[in-house]
Amino acid sequence: MLYDACNYVFSQEELPNFQQIQCLKNILNTFEAVDVGIDEFRSDGSPGSGEVMNSNGLISGQGVSEITYIHIYECDQFSMGIFCFPAGRAFPLHDHPGMTVLSKLLYGSVYIKAYDWVRGETCSPRTNGLAGTAIDGIFNAPCEPSVLFPTSGGNIHSFTGLTPCAILDVLSPPYSDDLGRPSTYFLDFPVPSLPGYAWLEEREVKLPCDLVVKGAPYLGPPLDVPDDDLC
Repeated sequence: MLYDACNYVFSQEELPNFQQIQCLKNILNTFEAVDVGIDEFRSDGSPGSGEVMNSNGLISGQGVSEITYIHIYECDQFSMGIFCFPAGRAFPLHDHPGMTVLSKLLYGSVYIKAYDWVRGETCSPRTNGLAGTAIDGIFNAPCEPSVLFPTSGGNIHSFTGLTPCAILDVLSPPYSDDLGRPSTYFLDFPVPSLPGYAWLEEREVKLPCDLVVKGAPYLGPPLDVPDDDLC
């Protein structure tokens, strides 16, 4: 259902309208971890050896030892995937140039810090500048899906798992270096004279050296995708 809705909404030439975004949020809001092949309660995998599948043939949500990405689907118009976090692991501040992103916290608790550029008239990637805080708080499942846009909603954000948790993401369009949509990582420096604002600077190293993201297979129900849509 999510694939069909995303394929319809994001394959149109015009940008999605409010009703379409709300429809996608409503679909995302029905999801639980088990719907995408994750057992949020068990930890009987062997994460030390890189194995996170439990005896039920699901990903063990409590057994993930590093940030783990589960790829579901990607085409030119959108992508779907899940980030699983162990407690205490953080995904650093990064942007989503020209993208709309819908996210659903499937289980657990996560701290989110997000900014938007103060001057956001353009969707072109920026390397530094003044940004205003859009989100600064703790989210506990179950909670409503969130949505960010190219210039609003917290387009530049970071996540810290306070407990084991997982986030289902839909990105449109996906990241693409070739098409001018790279993932850029930032450092934030609060401005004491401007509460709620920070100066963001691009990290010198494109990918932070302390960021470890492992991969895991998607174990949820298969997508009914036409052969010519497979990527």
